[in-house]
Amino acid sequence: MRKFDEQSTLSLYEKGLITENQFEEVKAYRNLNIFSVNAELKLFLYLSVLLFTSGIGILIYENIDTIGHIAILSILLLVIAVCFYYCFKNSKGFQKAETTFEHPVLEYLVLLANILTCIFIGYLQFQYKPFGEHYGLATLVPTIVSFFCAYYFDNKSVLTIAITGLAAYIGLSVTPQDLLNGNDFYASDSLSYSAVMLGVLLIVWTIYSNRISLKTHFSLIFLTFALHIISIAAISNLLHHYVLIWLIFAGVLIGSTFYFYKVSYEFKAMSIYVFMIVYGYVGINIVIFRIFENVDFSNIWELFVFLLPAYFVASIVVFIKLIKNFHKEITE
Repeated sequence: MRKFDEQSTLSLYEKGLITENQFEEVKAYRNLNIFSVNAELKLFLYLSVLLFTSGIGILIYENIDTIGHIAILSILLLVIAVCFYYCFKNSKGFQKAETTFEHPVLEYLVLLANILTCIFIGYLQFQYKPFGEHYGLATLVPTIVSFFCAYYFDNKSVLTIAITGLAAYIGLSVTPQDLLNGNDFYASDSLSYSAVMLGVLLIVWTIYSNRISLKTHFSLIFLTFALHIISIAAISNLLHHYVLIWLIFAGVLIGSTFYFYKVSYEFKAMSIYVFMIVYGYVGINIVIFRIFENVDFSNIWELFVFLLPAYFVASIVVFIKLIKNFHKEITE
């Protein structure tokens, strides 16, 4: 890594982008061997929030009979109120552009307050049912609170909670495991259409936000969720027994792949580019299988056995080459 940095600095000097004095100052600074622990500290803060909220959940579960529901809800509400009061007091208020707290700890207090709010509303609904049998409202309310906090305090972690809550409200689970196992897209056409519509909604909101310059740095988060939700819903339905259905979702996947191909270059987003290729590759193979599923290949199956390893090796080589070319294009 050090050698790479030195070569990069030398390249800048040779191109005339920095002066000789600046080149020497950069070399002298790097020779001090100073390194930042900012990322490590933020990671520990994030883990602290997760451990704290997990600990509260375990405490409630193990002592529910001795503490009492009212006491637990009161303590939760008090902690939430203190956290939000401190965050509102020290925030810069809502701004359309990217903003940050003066102290990074406040960012994680917002996350803590938001998670505890979700726990509070969920626990309140489970125990006392203030929303009656409308359990969707118990999901929608914390989702609205999360979106408000995400935009007001400019917090990306809270934004992911908000999008997850919105997906849960329409019946989707958007954790990686649940996306693959917990959402029965194949059995429920309405769920598949809802997933695609949610993905489109996230894309439309991203486009609108960029036009009015509203938290444009949130775009990558919205687009990442949209890519995964649309692609997985489409791929799941490529195995549908109705030809028209899987043809429709094949078209959806083609359109999604093309759009996110353009987006990956626009935002110079390696993550979107990689997953776009993976989903497209899986979809193409399923479509090819569906086209030839009724063809009898019994006479040439030995040829397929011989060509299959070569096909996968060639796919890996092409994949690596595409990634290298993309990285080269976005860094030049």
